[in-house]
Amino acid sequence: MKTLKLKYVVFLIAAIIIVDQALKIWIKTSHPTGEVTRVLGMDWFRLHFIENPGMAWGWKFGNETGKVILTLFRLAAVIFGTWYLGRIVKQEYRRGFIICAALIYAGALGNLIDSMFYGMFFDKGLKYDSSINDYLQYSGIAEFSSNGYSSFLHGSVVDMLYFPMFKGHFPSWFPFVGGDEFEFFSAIFNIADASISIGVITLLIFQKRFFKKNTPSEAHTAIETSTEASDKVQVL
Repeated sequence: MKTLKLKYVVFLIAAIIIVDQALKIWIKTSHPTGEVTRVLGMDWFRLHFIENPGMAWGWKFGNETGKVILTLFRLAAVIFGTWYLGRIVKQEYRRGFIICAALIYAGALGNLIDSMFYGMFFDKGLKYDSSINDYLQYSGIAEFSSNGYSSFLHGSVVDMLYFPMFKGHFPSWFPFVGGDEFEFFSAIFNIADASISIGVITLLIFQKRFFKKNTPSEAHTAIETSTEASDKVQVL
């Protein structure tokens, strides 16, 4: 059974976190929100800077109370994940399963860093307005500052990866959305989101292989002896 050493797991997680945070900090401190560029001039691969206060892929989770609950949940998940990763490495789980767990862990940690600290370290970001029960967008380019736009646990997550493959319309016979325009792929996400999704999808696809039980093969041992075989030997 192929397994993975802890140092390689730590290296994989660190690499994802560094790339994720480097891209987030670069785009937040050098561009206003909105489209940044079309990578290599391609229409279907763009950098489009947005911020969201909620879950992965831009989903929201209620108001500021919901956001704090979500951040604390992420923190609890990362704490548990730290223990769990150490456990499965020590118990020599299959390499593919460990890699998937590390991808999910790294993604959760990457977005947790945004939620916990970005509100304290940047001067601009999404800020909740109780009068409209929603978050206010901001203009201009954010900078590092000791006077943050929010407080601990109230930072917004930075997203930028956008892959609008194609646009079309739902068939008229589709319930509820018949005739409406759709875009594939409309979500804007980040490296951390992608890491979580790759880990989860790979687990679902290869779960039988990752969780297959190892059955020890039967050992057949040949015993050599110098005793001559004879039909006179009585077997009791």
